[in-house]
Amino acid sequence: MIRNQYSAGIVILLAGIAILLGRMGVFSFIGSVFWPLFILVPGILLHVLYFGRLLPAAALVPGGILSVYALVFLFCNWFGWGYMKYLWPFFIFGLAVGLYEYYTFDSTHPRSALTVAAVLAGIWALCMIFVLLWSWGIYLIAIALVALGGWMMVSKKARW
Repeated sequence: MIRNQYSAGIVILLAGIAILLGRMGVFSFIGSVFWPLFILVPGILLHVLYFGRLLPAAALVPGGILSVYALVFLFCNWFGWGYMKYLWPFFIFGLAVGLYEYYTFDSTHPRSALTVAAVLAGIWALCMIFVLLWSWGIYLIAIALVALGGWMMVSKKARW
């Protein structure tokens, strides 16, 4: 009887603490800041289960995708969602990572997975170049014009 009373006391105490922390906003803060961990943990778990020899290599495809996506979401959640306009190509890169892991760790080394991963990585690189040129392109053009004008001014051929 005393043991049951002690256990019930612990449960009631923990329930009271949980209610107080919830009313103080602790859980909503943790949830709003760290929600991408609910995506990262399954991605890492898929990797752990593969390397523990419990899942086939095909599990690395969603594992890689979830891991990359979760890191993008964590970055944006911590530093601002405005960065998503620069980071959206990483959604393509996540699929490339998953397929490349599948190619690397599968015993048959499926050539099609490598080919698709390489194509997606190329598309990702092109998208990143366009994103960076679109956002920073005017600065690159301005620097190129300044350099060209400066070179023309000091060049011996340009002197009269």
